[in-house]
Amino acid sequence: MTATRVLFFDVLGTVVDWRSGIASEAGAFLARVGAEQVDPGEFADAWASRYDASTEAVRTGHRPFVSLDVINRENLDATLVQFGLAPSELPTAELEELNLAWHRLEPWPDSLKGLARLKERFIIVPLSGANTRLLLDMAKRAGLPWDTVLGSDVFGTYKPAPQAYLRAVEILGVRPSEAVLSPRIMTTWLRREGAVSEPPLLLGQKSMARRR
Repeated sequence: MTATRVLFFDVLGTVVDWRSGIASEAGAFLARVGAEQVDPGEFADAWASRYDASTEAVRTGHRPFVSLDVINRENLDATLVQFGLAPSELPTAELEELNLAWHRLEPWPDSLKGLARLKERFIIVPLSGANTRLLLDMAKRAGLPWDTVLGSDVFGTYKPAPQAYLRAVEILGVRPSEAVLSPRIMTTWLRREGAVSEPPLLLGQKSMARRR
């Protein structure tokens, strides 16, 4: 049996609580701009829901690669319009600061302890749609003990494109079968990847992974 050497983790929703953080900062922003009628949780959900379509355009080659920071900023404007707010009438600095909320997300209560224990035996690495700077800022602020950080800008595409997974194991010098993916990543791998004869393994049911 091939020994496991690397554990890959999805980050948003698995290691950190994206919804609470985005809703909190969105709520403060909406209050400052006089839009208290907008529910912060609904705003957060609407903003995040645009991710799949936006990254699919990159994965399918309909758009050159752009970082998640850029995509989030574009989707923020679209979400504001969805809720009846005109981005052009809002302070640019406020919008830019709100977009950085994705850099400041808090980990789940057991994430740090769980990652620290896994780090004793394995190389632990985020495999996320987030760009490298976003992941670095999040890790430094929250104390996430990654061994290294591989953002989507390293691969030039977004999961679940096979290139993201294959480039990650190549960079770390391991075979796909020596890497373990958190369940959420594995689901998309199995749905989209059919050409690899040596697929990565699945982290067990008692893992720390959470789905949105």
